[in-house]
Amino acid sequence: MKKILIGGLVGGILLFAWQTVSWTVANLHEKGQQYTAKQDSILSYLNNSGLAEGSYYLPNSAPGTSMDEMQKQMDASMGKPWAMIRYYKEMNFNMGMNMARGALSNIIIVCLLCWIFAKIGSGTFSTYLIASIAVGIICFTNGAYTGHIWYPLHDINAHFVDALVSWGLVGVWLGWWMSRK
Repeated sequence: MKKILIGGLVGGILLFAWQTVSWTVANLHEKGQQYTAKQDSILSYLNNSGLAEGSYYLPNSAPGTSMDEMQKQMDASMGKPWAMIRYYKEMNFNMGMNMARGALSNIIIVCLLCWIFAKIGSGTFSTYLIASIAVGIICFTNGAYTGHIWYPLHDINAHFVDALVSWGLVGVWLGWWMSRK
């Protein structure tokens, strides 16, 4: 149990540290959250439009539209601009709580990985390293890449780098920690 908890704690901190570097210092995700000088007018328009908080895909068909009409609308939209909007009425987040939740989530998922490794039995440094990187690739493919297939992410390459680097760091740590006698 000690091996799982310490492995998860340190591994979770490594994941969190890389995420911090990736999103702040290295700013790898800049393309996914670009600045526009038109932000004030866009936000003002959205605020004054009566739009409810939510996520929107534009253009889209109204609920209840027949499949034939949806197909016609989709065909008419091909080659034209489209957008996805996540709209919130008020910016309100607690940086400290969000960071704590992120760090705790990372610690839990690495503890789960350590638990799996402990159940598998003894392995080598390279086994733990490769398995950890495989988990990163699974996370990337099931999350960011699957979404990217349908709704292209401008920072998809950054998500891939995050998966390889963060889980590689975890793999180096767990390769050393879990293979210790």
